Amino acid sequence: MRIAYFDCFSGASGDMILAACLNAGLDLGTLREQLALLGVEGYRIDAAPVRKQGFAANQFEVICDPDTAKPHRHLKHIIEILERSTLPERIRRRAAAIFTRLAEAEAAVHGTTIEKVHFHEVGAIDAIVDIVGVCAGITELGIEQLYASPLPLGHGWANTQHGKIPLPAPARWHSEGWTGAVIDYAELRRAAEPEALIEATLGALHRALAPYLMEQRQ
Repeated sequence: MRIAYFDCFSGASGDMILAACLNAGLDLGTLREQLALLGVEGYRIDAAPVRKQGFAANQFEVICDPDTAKPHRHLKHIIEILERSTLPERIRRRAAAIFTRLAEAEAAVHGTTIEKVHFHEVGAIDAIVDIVGVCAGITELGIEQLYASPLPLGHGWANTQHGKIPLPAPARWHSEGWTGAVIDYAELRRAAEPEALIEATLGALHRALAPYLMEQRQ
């Protein structure tokens, strides 16, 4: 059995997960080929070795064309993108499950339905590429189970398109489905910009992919 363990000492964004997949053996060219099947334009991906606090690391980036439109998408729009794509069915289903889980979390905290939820950052091309890329990476690496350390939840406030909200953001609690969590304020590391908020959390990823990972094992 092949497993993946994420040590989330400073969170877990899509870029970070993909960089970890590349370090674990995922080929960047293969990832590009898979993402090309998504059928969306206005972006490119890149990865390069960097040094962080004196340690060697890998940095993955989704670089968007500044002239590309950035519409607010509903779940149905993202599902349509996935259904129009020529991605393998398993990757399409996994990505759709993650976006559905995120829509359920947003609908719960905003008191609406998943059909009426409109994604902000998560509906942008870079977030779609991140999530589909993670699904492709997990599939290519043959990962059967996912494990993760506790996430640093953060505290304080963040300025969002819904106004000023407390941290952890309400949708994070719903997407992760936690009844309790360890918050180590002494070790807290939180970026000052709201763009650094993790929307596609490992919690949503794991809860959405669990049945498909079990299917892969059978």
